Amino acid sequence: MKRRQWDSKTKALVVLQGLKGKPIAEVCVEHQISQAQYYQWRDQFLANAPKAFESHKQDAEKAHLERRIAKLTHLVGELTLELKKSDEVWS
Repeated sequence: MKRRQWDSKTKALVVLQGLKGKPIAEVCVEHQISQAQYYQWRDQFLANAPKAFESHKQDAEKAHLERRIAKLTHLVGELTLELKKSDEVWS
């Protein structure tokens, strides 16, 4: 028998049904999973929940680093042009 593949979005929706108060037995019957499987997904979901609140911080840090890279790339370009100009003067 072929095992089913569950995407992360579906797993989260299944877990949320149980967390919102729907009886776990009903959730499991509806989605044809074992209660052990539900509890594994729930534990994984809860263990990773803090990451949901880190994305903004990571996005802000990534944006800051991208601006810094752009600024430094521009500076390297300007310095390269100055160096070429000084080489032309001295040649």
